[in-house]
Amino acid sequence: MPGERGEVGGPGCGSGSAFTGSAGSALWTVARCGPEPTSPEGAEGQTCVLADGHAAWARSYYRNTTGDELRSVLTLMGPGGRTVETHCTVESQDEPGDCETPHRSSYGGPEEYVAVAEYAGGGGAAEKAPLLLRSGPDPAPSAAG
Repeated sequence: MPGERGEVGGPGCGSGSAFTGSAGSALWTVARCGPEPTSPEGAEGQTCVLADGHAAWARSYYRNTTGDELRSVLTLMGPGGRTVETHCTVESQDEPGDCETPHRSSYGGPEEYVAVAEYAGGGGAAEKAPLLLRSGPDPAPSAAG
């Protein structure tokens, strides 16, 4: 739960899917979240794909204890090459924060979408800032099983 020490992800954002609301209600959300990687420098994050039956969007939860402001790029990739990208500034603080793409009309189910967040150093030119952390979906299961 955001706000609690040691926990980055949001409500219902463990690995796998979470459902909010009931099947008969007009308000429900499906969340598919990846693992919660941490960089040696002190950045941690988790990225989720969310869908409500009409729209899909990505949200990243993060904590930045690096001592420096970071840049984040959150990308939602969907069917047919559809991509939405959002840039966020990640302040250095021990409290968790989040970044979210705009909600877009969905084309297919949430399993057809992938979200990736990349966190890089905030100083200097963006193309020269070191990549500190990449968070995204769970890795695909190996063929060896």
